[in-house]
Amino acid sequence: MTEKAQNPEDLARLFIERANAGDVEGLVALYEADAVLAVGEPVASGHEEIRAFYTRILAKKREFPPVDQMKPIVHGDLAMTTSRQPNGNISTEIARRQDDGSWLWKLDQLKIEPLKPDA
Repeated sequence: MTEKAQNPEDLARLFIERANAGDVEGLVALYEADAVLAVGEPVASGHEEIRAFYTRILAKKREFPPVDQMKPIVHGDLAMTTSRQPNGNISTEIARRQDDGSWLWKLDQLKIEPLKPDA
């Protein structure tokens, strides 16, 4: 059985583990059925499109390094999760607590450009 995120901060760890294992279905399982994934602009909406996106990404056989995870901001059944990648890029997501207490991403914004040092 696929491990579920029991806390919002589990999602990033599970993402890295599954991406490095080439587990497309495991990645899709981190999202709500109607979630939106964006890289600047929305690129995938719903499990079918998210599956197609990660199938293309994982076909390139690359390593996903660990991320520096910031403490999630939790308000009721919603959480904002944020991670800084080793290259300085930032990803931020909105997760929602599910009926069983686990967490899934609803909105995912990948690779937000980092602030310039003088900004």
